[in-house]
Amino acid sequence: MLNLYKIALGPILLAQARWLRRTALRLPEAAGPREGIEGMERIEETAGIRGLEGDARRPGTPLRILVVGDSSAAGVGVEVQAEALAQPVARLLAARTGRRVAWQLVAKSGMNTHEALTLVNNSALPRADYLITALGTNDVTSQRKPSQFLADYIALVDTLRTRTGACGLVVTGLPPLHILPAAPHPLRWYLGRYAKRLDNLLFNWVERDPAARYVSLAWAANPRDMARDKYHPGAGQYRQWVEYVVDRIQSLRQHETVTQVVEPSS
Repeated sequence: MLNLYKIALGPILLAQARWLRRTALRLPEAAGPREGIEGMERIEETAGIRGLEGDARRPGTPLRILVVGDSSAAGVGVEVQAEALAQPVARLLAARTGRRVAWQLVAKSGMNTHEALTLVNNSALPRADYLITALGTNDVTSQRKPSQFLADYIALVDTLRTRTGACGLVVTGLPPLHILPAAPHPLRWYLGRYAKRLDNLLFNWVERDPAARYVSLAWAANPRDMARDKYHPGAGQYRQWVEYVVDRIQSLRQHETVTQVVEPSS
């Protein structure tokens, strides 16, 4: 059905898409380092915080996270990485676990999932315990076929898992493009419907993987909270996103602990 709307509205959608590309405010990626370690100086300070896990008082080897994505992962919409996604996830995870957390970011504005795979293949990747991905918007705008989008995503995750040894995956769903203030109707409506189709595929795939968790962005459907380009997350939305990602990582850690307990010893 969506393809029929695309054909019927084709000339209007094309004209509006060209207008949007020409007039959209271009914001830079967040400044600052794209790797680091959080929590080193706060191990003793945070050891008494309620909710710390059993290994909280033993710094040891840090937890390791790798964030891969497009402009939102790169922090477009805020000034510095300390206000974006990767570094704040590491900081909050360190505070909640009492562990040091090493983080690295591999992200680029305008990149769809197929292009992310190319970037990853050409990047030096560290070992990682948890992967965090944020992709899909540019698959919508570049009109990647849903089946190809999912195949690209699976190939990307398989590559990341093989190269980093990661045991857990947190996948961010597509944003609610149907409310995108920067885009006029009917383009906004069409982008929203297409994004929802890709998001459903992503959700169903993640739900079948016990080592993966999905983070919905449906809560981000408030234009007033967005960045000044009316396209990317604002500072408050990044903070909320960070909370959800860390919640999912903790869920994965709990699942790993339960699995280790119930597995019979060899």
